[in-house]
Amino acid sequence: MWPIVGHESALARLKRSLETGNLGHAYLISGPTHVGKMTVALTLAQALNCRSSDSPCGTCSQCLRIMALSHPDVQVVTLGSAVSEEDRSHSEIGIDQIRNDIQHWASLPPFEGGYRVFIIGEAELLSAEAANCMLKTLEEPQEKVVFILLASEPKRLPETVISRCQRLDLKPVAVEKIAASLVQRGMPPEKAALISRMSCGRPGWAFSAADDQTVLDFRADRIEQLIDVIESDLDSRFEYTGELSARFTQKKAEVRETLEAWLGVWRDLLLLKAGLPGDLTNMDYSSRLQSISGGFNITQIRDAIGAITQVQKQLRQNANPRLALEVLMLDLPPYQK
Repeated sequence: MWPIVGHESALARLKRSLETGNLGHAYLISGPTHVGKMTVALTLAQALNCRSSDSPCGTCSQCLRIMALSHPDVQVVTLGSAVSEEDRSHSEIGIDQIRNDIQHWASLPPFEGGYRVFIIGEAELLSAEAANCMLKTLEEPQEKVVFILLASEPKRLPETVISRCQRLDLKPVAVEKIAASLVQRGMPPEKAALISRMSCGRPGWAFSAADDQTVLDFRADRIEQLIDVIESDLDSRFEYTGELSARFTQKKAEVRETLEAWLGVWRDLLLLKAGLPGDLTNMDYSSRLQSISGGFNITQIRDAIGAITQVQKQLRQNANPRLALEVLMLDLPPYQK
């Protein structure tokens, strides 16, 4: 049983490999945040170690401990949620982590399962030394050892590391599939449909929102603030830029999510201009967005989307956040009431 929403082609490849015994020694699973990379990796680890005839069963001791990250043969190397956002902003997965957590243990046989599995989360954060160390390990694979690298930005990994891995690229999941899964979990269909649209094809985000109301509250606050900024004058936009750039030094992920939400709002405005109100991501704001869309033409909206995409790229390349965001504010079209 593979309890994963979507990603049918990737799962089919893994199942065929397991059935034929043609398993790779290293995989690179890439895709947007919250799309399901870690879930796929842990489920593969379960399939490799589960002793049930219907592997992975999800209920045996092996499967339960793997999902709880307490199995001795399955190790996850990542910066982890225990690390503060400020530390994460300036951190890399260092060579000591690779040497101590992987190279040593990879040389030993499985303790009680069928395979040793090493999952490297946020693999794009491997330091140059750690990546080279990882490359050496991948070039000399051990029997009954599988490495799984997870990356939201695989292009940041050295090509030499990528070439040693089998690629599994996870795409956003159809909102209908996410909604159906939420309904199966007991959510009313109307709310499930709304949350699935908000998720932008990321099941992990949808399930977090279903379990934690604060996720939805935070998202609503962010959308309200973004709409206020769109309607504001240049002085107010620059004031907001100061707040956003200051936050970026300590909470990069939060600011990146804000820009992604901003991109979603402008895309919704474009859909409204194109006469496609049924395709909105932020369906619960359709009336307000419909009103705002009258203040821009299609060319302005397209230019705004391009400007936001550009600043996202610049911030990934370590551009000065204040300067990049101020240029964005100048590039965004003024709102015509």
